Amino acid sequence: METLHVDLGLRLRAYDLELSLDVGAETVALAGPSGAGKSTVLRAIAGLVNPDRGRITLGSEIWLDTRRKINVAPERRSVGLVFQDYALFPHLTVAGNVRFAGKTSAGGLLERFQIAQLADAKPGELSGGERQRVALARALAREPRVLLLDEPLAALDAHTRAAVRGELHSLLAGIGLPTLIVTHDFEDAAALATRVGIVVDGHIIQLGSPTELVNAPANPFVASFTGGNLIPGIASRRERGLTEIVLETGGFLYSTDELEGHVGVVVHPWEVSVAREAPADSALNHVRAPIVAVTPTGNRVRIRVGPLTAEVTAASAERLGLRPGEVVVASFKATATRLVPLA
Repeated sequence: METLHVDLGLRLRAYDLELSLDVGAETVALAGPSGAGKSTVLRAIAGLVNPDRGRITLGSEIWLDTRRKINVAPERRSVGLVFQDYALFPHLTVAGNVRFAGKTSAGGLLERFQIAQLADAKPGELSGGERQRVALARALAREPRVLLLDEPLAALDAHTRAAVRGELHSLLAGIGLPTLIVTHDFEDAAALATRVGIVVDGHIIQLGSPTELVNAPANPFVASFTGGNLIPGIASRRERGLTEIVLETGGFLYSTDELEGHVGVVVHPWEVSVAREAPADSALNHVRAPIVAVTPTGNRVRIRVGPLTAEVTAASAERLGLRPGEVVVASFKATATRLVPLA
C-alpha cells in the first residue's frame, strides 16, 4: 500500500503552519482547537491551498514539490474529500450525488454503505448519519487512493454522534486507504484513528496512539485536551518509589511518576472514584470537597468534586444519591496519576 507523505510550510495570519506526517494504510486524526490549521492541511493535500514551501507525495507520485515547482492540479490528485457539512447537491438524489463523482457505479457503493433503499431520496430528506454515508460513498466513487475527512461528526447532534461514530469506524477500517481525519474532539479522534496528532498553532505537539496520548501526555495541553484533570503543584521525590505533590490549592497527592519541581498532576475522570468516606483500599490519593456539579452523559455521570472531575456509572451516582453541595471524597491511585512539567 502506498504511503502519503506530507511536509508543509505556510504563513497564516496568526502563526506559521509547519507540519510533517506520513500516513500508510491507516486512519490518522489531526485533533486540536479550532483555528489550529488542521483543515488547511487537508486542503493543501487536495490541492485547494498552495503552501509557501512543501512536498506532498503518494508513493512514488509527486503531487507537490515547491523546490522543483511541481504542483499537480486538484482534479489530477487521487483524493476523496468529505467536507464538514458534506456538501451534497440538494437537487440531486442520493444515487445522483454518488454518480456525479464519476468512476465507480453508484449501485455497488449504495449497497456497501447500506443506503440503497435511499437511492431516490434527496439530501433534505436524510438524517445526519445518512447524509454522512452518502458523502463517503460519493468520495469513494472517484476511486481515490487517499481519503480526507474534515470534521466528519461535527454536523451531528450528540445522540446521533455516538451511534454514527461506531459506524464510521467500521467503514474506515474496511476501506484500507491512507485516511486523514480532522476533528476538534479527542473522543472522536480516539474512536476513529489508530494514531492521533495533537495540533496547536500549526504544529503537531504530540503524535501517537490514543492510549499513548492519554497515558503519557507530552505537556499540560495534551493532558487537558485528552480529558485529564490538571492540578498544579510542587513535586518532590519520596521513599518507596513515590513522588509527593504539594498542591497550590492545599493538600497533597502521590504519583509513581518521577518528576520534581512545578508540575501538573494529571488524572483522568474514569480513574477517580467517589464515596462518602475515604475507602480502605490501595488508593493513596483522596480529595475531600463539596460536589460542584453533577452532569449526566449517557449512561455515565460526571461529578465535579473541588478541583477534580470524576466519571461514574449512572447507577453508582443514583445509589450514592450524589447532589451538588454535599461533601464527598474523590479517590484515585498513585499509579493512575501522571505528572507533566509546568513552565
